[in-house]
Amino acid sequence: MSNRESGSAPEASGEPEIKASFEFFPPNSEEMERTLWRSVKRLEPVNPQFVSVTYGAGGSTRERTHVTIKRILAETGLEPAAHLTCVAAAREEVDEVIRAYRDAGVRHIVALRGDPPDGVGGRYAPHPDGYGTTAELVAGIKKAGPFDVSVSAYPEKHPESADFETDLAVLAAKVDAGATRAITQFFFDNTAYFRFIDRVRARGIDVPIIPGILPVSNFEKIVGFAEKCGASIPATFAERFQGLENDPETRKLVAAAVAAEQVSALREQGVTEFHFYTLNRAELVYAMCRLLGLGAPNAERAA
Repeated sequence: MSNRESGSAPEASGEPEIKASFEFFPPNSEEMERTLWRSVKRLEPVNPQFVSVTYGAGGSTRERTHVTIKRILAETGLEPAAHLTCVAAAREEVDEVIRAYRDAGVRHIVALRGDPPDGVGGRYAPHPDGYGTTAELVAGIKKAGPFDVSVSAYPEKHPESADFETDLAVLAAKVDAGATRAITQFFFDNTAYFRFIDRVRARGIDVPIIPGILPVSNFEKIVGFAEKCGASIPATFAERFQGLENDPETRKLVAAAVAAEQVSALREQGVTEFHFYTLNRAELVYAMCRLLGLGAPNAERAA
């Protein structure tokens, strides 16, 4: 077995431990809240490294994110990782949020620049009194307390970066400021991820680069979002979903098969850590975790 991207020390059996983490977003209705907490409870037995909760552009979900984080701390045994952005916010406002997380017991923050207020693809301009870059935000977080800080990475380059070297320089600055891991934008082409890993390591960046996995439940929506985020969709991937727009049952089966293939192929190449973008739904994500040997009831986790 190849071991291209193993971030864990081998266990006594000789096989590395498999680890998972999950991303949720704060609900904005009672129905979505029920869906979120069903998913949290469903995935809790997987014993993830952490669960992250997103933070809307310009802090638009600030209160709901904070409430969700506090409930995770109070009602589960999970480690929450609070997202935090610096877009459209003054430095003191961001620092206030950091202190609030620290006082609530949060010890892990996912530091992001954040999307412009008009959404992905819009023009970004730093707040005149705010943190200008994610690296500056990371440094501010580390100054405020003993936080574990995760940042983002882009296997196919951030859409605003002029080239890969510029993109890698941005990632290096975030790591130099104190980031302890990077979580990638979702991708569907595993070769893009491994090419990125080669570039990252050649640049001297040695933190874990955790692949972000997005199980596809609605292919049409993902296509539009992927275009804005700079994530390519292989032709063979698109062909799997062709003609299934009005066949939700088959679409679910295909989505499960596609996600299983991607996760299995990464695992075979030595990947041991996975970050799942759940979209607050547990079914496909839980299936992927079981495929990895996580969350098996009444049994030791398999590697």
